[in-house]
Order: sequence, then C-alpha cells, then structure tokens
Amino acid sequence: MTTVDEPNRPEPPLDGDETATLLGFLDFHRATLAWKCAGLDAAALRATVPPSSLTLGGLLKHLAYVEDHWFSHVLSGHDRSAPFDAVDWTATPDWDWESAADDTPEQLARLWEDAVARSRERLAQALANGDLSQRAQRPRRDGSRPSLRWILVHLVEEYGRHNGHADLIRESIDGSTGE
Repeated sequence: MTTVDEPNRPEPPLDGDETATLLGFLDFHRATLAWKCAGLDAAALRATVPPSSLTLGGLLKHLAYVEDHWFSHVLSGHDRSAPFDAVDWTATPDWDWESAADDTPEQLARLWEDAVARSRERLAQALANGDLSQRAQRPRRDGSRPSLRWILVHLVEEYGRHNGHADLIRESIDGSTGE
C-alpha cells in the first residue's frame, strides 16, 4: 500500500528493495513537479525569476524530453517520440526550454504526462526482461551504455535538481511553498 502525503505525492518505501526505492523516489519527484505546475495559466508557466530564463513550462517540456530520451530512446532503443523526433538538436540544443512558451498549459501537461506514461511502460518491459544491471540498447555519445540502475539514479537527480528550480519559480508566482 502506497502512502500519499498532503500534496498527493506517493511516499517512497521506507524499507523497499533497490528497485522499489528507486522507482518510489522517481514517482515522488514526478508528483512534485506536477504539484509545482498545477493550476497555472500560460502566463504563469512562462514566468521567470531573473536573471534565470527558466520557466515552469520549460521544465515540463524539458523533463518530458528527458523521460523520452532516457527510457524510450536510450534504454529501449526506440526512435524519439513526437515532437522530439522532428527537432534538429544540433542547431537548437535548447529547443525544449525555448519552445515551451509557444505551448498551452494543456499541451505542456499532456506532453509530460504522455512521456511519463511511456517511460513507465518501458521500465515495466525492461524489468520484466532483466534487472537493474541490464544495459541500455543505445549508447551515449561517448559509446558507453549505462545500466538501468544508472538511468534511474540519473532521472532522480534530474528531477531533484529541477524541482528545486520549480519550487523557487512557483514561490515567485503566487507565494506557494513546500518541499
């Protein structure tokens, strides 16, 4: 049974095995991002805290890309999903951050939610076929192929770092605070 905290985030297990603990923390961080972006209009999702240009909309789109990249593209070997498959990442390496201002709150939420759903499917498939030490299907730029364990830890780190940004941005928008 999963315990849920006040903002409706699933608490990671206190005594789970390695897989349950990593997945628990990843889901907790995903729920934290959803909480920080909830109920905001387009203007709020475009708000910045100068001198940074980070926005909550940019965080949603970036983390949708991160989910797609690591779980679908790298781990599972699938082609990138739309809209990420049509981006010239060499010419526009910050496309995910910059293009978010052109999207509605509903588009950004759906893009991120769909990426998370695909990631959960890819993870379930991977875990049905092996353990956390299995290697990604596609290599990184340097030719190395990270383990599923490494990918999960990296995603927890990525969300943790960006949730700190999200917390500061959300507080600047409407004063909402919380871990």
